[in-house]
Amino acid sequence: MRYFLCLLLPPLAVFTTGRMGAFVLSIILTICFWIPGVIHTILVTNDYYAAKRHRQLVSVMKRNR
Repeated sequence: MRYFLCLLLPPLAVFTTGRMGAFVLSIILTICFWIPGVIHTILVTNDYYAAKRHRQLVSVMKRNR
C-alpha cells in the first residue's frame, strides 16, 4: 500500500514511516519536481521496510539466546 502512495502522494507515504525530516524533504522535492519526490519516497519506504525486517530479526535472535 505504501508503494502505491509513493506514486500518488509521495509526502503522505513518507509521513506514514514516521520520519519527519524525510517528510519535509519529500514535500520540497515533490513541490519542485514530481519525479525526484517519488524517487526519494521510494528510497525512504525501502529503508523503512529494511529497518523493520532488521528489528524483527534482532528480536528473534534475542529470544533464542
